[in-house]
Amino acid sequence: MTGKLLNHRAEGPPSAPPLLLGPSLGTSYALWDKVAPELSSTHRVVRWDLPGHGGSAAELVGPGATVGDLAALVLALADALGVERFAYAGVSLGGAVGLYLAVHHPERLTSLAVLCSSAHFDGERPWRERAALVRREGLGALADGAPDRWFTPGFSVPELVRDHRDADPQAYAACCDALAGFDLRDALAGITVPTLLVAGREDPATPPAHLREIADAVPGAALVEIPGASHLAPAERPEAVLTALRAHFGGGALRGMAVRREVLGDAHVDRAQERQTPFTARFQDFISRYAWGEIWTDPTLSRRERSMVTLTALVAHGHYDELAMHVRAARRNGLTPEEIGAVLLQTAVYCGVPAANSAFSVAQRVLAEDDPGS
Repeated sequence: MTGKLLNHRAEGPPSAPPLLLGPSLGTSYALWDKVAPELSSTHRVVRWDLPGHGGSAAELVGPGATVGDLAALVLALADALGVERFAYAGVSLGGAVGLYLAVHHPERLTSLAVLCSSAHFDGERPWRERAALVRREGLGALADGAPDRWFTPGFSVPELVRDHRDADPQAYAACCDALAGFDLRDALAGITVPTLLVAGREDPATPPAHLREIADAVPGAALVEIPGASHLAPAERPEAVLTALRAHFGGGALRGMAVRREVLGDAHVDRAQERQTPFTARFQDFISRYAWGEIWTDPTLSRRERSMVTLTALVAHGHYDELAMHVRAARRNGLTPEEIGAVLLQTAVYCGVPAANSAFSVAQRVLAEDDPGS
């Protein structure tokens, strides 16, 4: 996609929580190839290209561009996709965009991960010089040296090096201008969104000290250092990056799992977890994130009310194994045996007597097992 919007790729269920992924200077959204598909099992992942990189139009930025200009392009993309609030992760320049959003547009972010980046990039001079060099001579020499700047010795991703060589020199130089003028150190303490910093332990461009500086300044921020990773950690150590991002962005699933245990009980959830296989893992995550992390946590209805609705729905569809589980859940949610009986009696009118008869049988067995005196 060209024109006024950044080129992008969207993956994952449209109804899932949105997660935007930003690239490093000189790369494309291919930087996330080994991470984005996995994240898309739980999120609507949207990864984007910098101006003049990948498929984004070079004219989206010009000389003297700022990180704020890039952030505005990201917000325009989110608006065009109908995304009001989103989680965000970015590498290097893409991480700087995330920090800018957290400082100047915190209402748009739900959480933030900054990878192999900095709150400043060692001053203006080296970036002004690089911008001038690229405008004068193009990207050939810089692209030749990219593997040394991006990866540990002996590792490379030829596709990313090719992206560097194919980037538009004028747009690349404008992005260098943005890095030259970027310094948010004085604003870090005001960041309020949940923030994760990820450092490549072997990164010469933005060493771990740069990420530690951000982590020390942002209230409640966490820092993860990845051994064996240089500047483009998502490409070099995708498994470690994925683990860190899943833990940080998995709030819905984690919150849902807590509610699931409160309502269904540890024994039931533990059994479900023990039976989980790679084939069922995404479904289990879906249940925890969507049913328990979004629906059961909605304060519009109390848990007592949700139990009554659930019992009725299960009777109506004849899901008696699930009914047994939710009779126990209803007791945990405060319903008395008499109230459960009243709900089932109501179902006799609207779902049918045979269905209610089977439901009473299931409920009586469960109540007797859990409370022999009932």
